[in-house]
Amino acid sequence: MAHPPAAAPIAFLSDVHGNLAALEVVLAELDRLGVKRLYVAGDLLLGGDEPLGVWQRLQALGATCTRGPSDMALGSVDPTSLVPIDDEQRRQARRFAETRAAIGDLVAERLRRLPERERIPLVDGREILMVHGSPADNNREISHDLSDDEILALLDDDPADIIVCGSTHVPFQRAVEEYHVVNVGSVGAAPEGPIAHYTVITPRMSNADILQDWVSYEELDAS
Repeated sequence: MAHPPAAAPIAFLSDVHGNLAALEVVLAELDRLGVKRLYVAGDLLLGGDEPLGVWQRLQALGATCTRGPSDMALGSVDPTSLVPIDDEQRRQARRFAETRAAIGDLVAERLRRLPERERIPLVDGREILMVHGSPADNNREISHDLSDDEILALLDDDPADIIVCGSTHVPFQRAVEEYHVVNVGSVGAAPEGPIAHYTVITPRMSNADILQDWVSYEELDAS
């Protein structure tokens, strides 16, 4: 999908994992900041209690989404084919089946058809690439503890200038040679607890301002 060159601030999220409460607080913060254009880097629905609500909210906002591994699984794996061998796998299989039932066949198929990458041109001629994992492999993540050489291998000589990714749930940004890598963390499953990460990139004629921040939310009582 081709995008017009971006001149206004752009919000980037990832790893919502079906957590509507977390998504709503981020959206309220983005609204307060006046950010209208929204991109989400995959792992959208599996894990939380309101997967369909998350999908409907993102669709209503016209969010541009890429596909993460859990999205692909929901779109292509029959829950009855799962054969868990321990309590944790049984819990995961049950959550998978519940999520798949909640979203239905149509949404599952739309998840399966999401692209693995989106390219966003900027007004200064540079380009953002958004993926879930990395340009080299959507299932291989770019984490903050990798060396420059390890990161470069995962960037796979991509022509983009700014690489936006998720997967690790830990936000960071780092300059590696000519690249600027921005991991946007997680909206719905941050390791710190009930906080939701977001990133806003504001294009400039000679650079881009990158804001990474978080907001807290109240967890739903699962009891």
